[in-house]
Order: sequence, then structure tokens, then C-alpha cells
Amino acid sequence: MSQHDTNLLGTVHGGVIMKLVDDIAGVVAARHAEGAAVTAFMDEMAFLSAVRVGDVVHVQGQVTWAGTTSMEVGVRVLADRWDGTVPPVQVATAYLVMVAVDADGKPRPVPPLILETDQERRRFREALIRREHRLARRDAILASRTGPPG
Repeated sequence: MSQHDTNLLGTVHGGVIMKLVDDIAGVVAARHAEGAAVTAFMDEMAFLSAVRVGDVVHVQGQVTWAGTTSMEVGVRVLADRWDGTVPPVQVATAYLVMVAVDADGKPRPVPPLILETDQERRRFREALIRREHRLARRDAILASRTGPPG
């Protein structure tokens, strides 16, 4: 990371890290969907440690759940010093929902997720819990808009 990425505290802007997260989630989703995918939702973005000028940032993503046209992508951000004197530190995590789209921007089907390891099955179960919470929150918000004020 360089100086133009920093905030007034001299650490990298959270928005810069968020862009990296979104970029990787888009690549991971597009590879799984075998075509374009767009960000529909980002949740559980956690900043765990500051990123400093001179840090080398590594961003990793994995599809954790796939539905009919959407996928959840889990992203982990690590950072280490440019000279490699310390081991990488996890600096952020996030979960994003990506939707596969066709040339007209309409949702299109995605392949199912093939779960081969216990860790992948665990991540899938946890993704289902996050999905249930997202849908319940959306339904509660929509219901509040049609109810009486106050």
C-alpha cells in the first residue's frame, strides 16, 4: 500500500480495503458462475487490524454458498511488511452476495457448489445462517414500511 491510500491517521482507508474485497469477490463469483457477476450485498465486514504504508496486502476469496442465481463469497484480507520480517496478519474479513448476470444485466443461473471437505460443508452451513438472517432482516424492514408509523 502506498501513501495515496492513507487516511489522516496514516493508515490505509477502509474504503480502499473494501474495494479490494469487492474486486476479489467479483473475480471469484465470475469464475464460479462462468461469466459476469455483480455485488448485491455486503455484510459482516470486519476490520481487525490497521494496514500501513508499505504493507503488502493479500486478498483471498471463496464461494461459500450458491443458490439459483446468487452466491455468497467469503473474503479474507491479510497483510505483511514489504520486507517480509513478520508473518502475515489477518486485517479484514467480509461476506458478499454476488448475482450472476447475462449480457442484459438480468440474473442467470449459477452452477451448484460442490462441497468436498468438512471445512467447505461447515462454511456452507454458516452461509445458510447468514442468508436466513439477511432475508429475515429484509422482510422485517419491508413489513415496517407497510405498518403504522412509529
